[in-house]
Amino acid sequence: MNKKLVAALSGGAALVMALSGCGDEGNKVDDYAKKVCDEVQPQLKKISDANQSIVSTAADGEPDDIKKADSTAFQQISEAYAAMSTSVDKAGVPPVQDGEKIKTDSVKELNDTSKAYGELKKSVDGLDTKDRGKFAEGLKGVAEQLDKVNKIGNDAVTKLQSGELGKAMGKQKGCQRSTSPAPTKGS
Repeated sequence: MNKKLVAALSGGAALVMALSGCGDEGNKVDDYAKKVCDEVQPQLKKISDANQSIVSTAADGEPDDIKKADSTAFQQISEAYAAMSTSVDKAGVPPVQDGEKIKTDSVKELNDTSKAYGELKKSVDGLDTKDRGKFAEGLKGVAEQLDKVNKIGNDAVTKLQSGELGKAMGKQKGCQRSTSPAPTKGS
C-alpha cells in the first residue's frame, strides 16, 4: 500500500546522496565549500533519518502509524531544507563564475523544497486512516507529489554541485556520502 511512497523516497534519498560532490580546485572555493558543507551535513543526516523512518514504518505499519511517521518525517525534512537554504544564504556568494546566480537559485529552490515538504505534511495530515482504501489512494497522491518535490530539490543540489564548486564540495567531509543505504523500491 505504501510502496509508491517508498519508491518516491528513493529519489529523495538519491538527492541527499547527490550532495557528495567530486574532486579538486582553489582555496577560496574550498573555504566556501567547507563553510556550506559543515552547516549542511547535520541537515543531510536529518533528511536521511526521516526517510528511513518512513521506510521502516511503510513495511507493515498500520495507517495511523504510517500517517504519523510520514507527517513527522515530512516536517523534519521541511525544516532541514529550510536550514540548508539558510546555510547557503549565510555562506554568501560562492567565488565561482555565476556565483550570485548559483546562490540565488539554490536558496530559492531549497526554500521551495522546504515549502513543498510542508505541503506534503499537510496532505498526509489530511488523510483518512479509518478507510484503508481511501488511505491507500491518498498515499498514492502523496507519492506523486513527492516525485515533483524531489525534482525541485535535485535542481538545487545540481546547481550547487556544478563545476569548480561541486569539486570543492566533494572534498569536504560534511558533503560526503553517509553510510546509510538509500531506500529501495522493494522495501
